[in-house]
Amino acid sequence: MVMVEEKIGIVEHFFTHISVAAIKITDGELRIGDVIHFVGAHTDFIQSIDRMEINRVPIEVAKPGDAIGIKVQEKVREHDIVYKVPKGENE
Repeated sequence: MVMVEEKIGIVEHFFTHISVAAIKITDGELRIGDVIHFVGAHTDFIQSIDRMEINRVPIEVAKPGDAIGIKVQEKVREHDIVYKVPKGENE
């Protein structure tokens, strides 16, 4: 059975010097421990979330409308799409 990744948000900004992506959550919820997939013209990688913040305050759950910051393992670009990888697909 193939599980489909759900779109969770979009990259609004990338802070190069600290490798942090500012992501606008558009659909669904994102939690610590979730695995996300960044996809764009020059971007394609998967990573898990071990920390996310809103205005430098750590949060556990992000909901639609939230603008969150997370540290990323690779460079992302504005307008890259962020997908949530279904649990069980990455184990």
